Amino acid sequence: VQLQAFGGGLMQAGGSLRISCAASGGAFSIYDMGWFRQAPGKEREFVAAISRSGGFTYDADPVKGRFTISRDNAKNTMYLQMNSLKPEDTAVYYCAAARPRPGYFSSKYNVIGWYDYWGQGTLVTVSS
Repeated sequence: VQLQAFGGGLMQAGGSLRISCAASGGAFSIYDMGWFRQAPGKEREFVAAISRSGGFTYDADPVKGRFTISRDNAKNTMYLQMNSLKPEDTAVYYCAAARPRPGYFSSKYNVIGWYDYWGQGTLVTVSS
């Protein structure tokens, strides 16, 4: 499956933005999906994840209550709605897909190595 993240941009603190991840070349609905981000000079970190059906979602503590992950399997697209943006949210945001495999997504969703396919990233910049 090929992933393409898009929708990033320059925002002011307190604003909202929705970024998207479009999938092609595979059966999107079989993949558990996640969003990660990488700020300048920092390691890539987990942001949010969603199970293949969309029934389970997981958020990192820094974004709880502000970011919402969702997916539309009919449109082969995943979303990240980001509200109350902060300057520390500035990063390149990557979407990722995990193939079905033995094991529990509920215990692996924040592990970079669990994901098999990655998009190219979209830059989100939040000014103060």
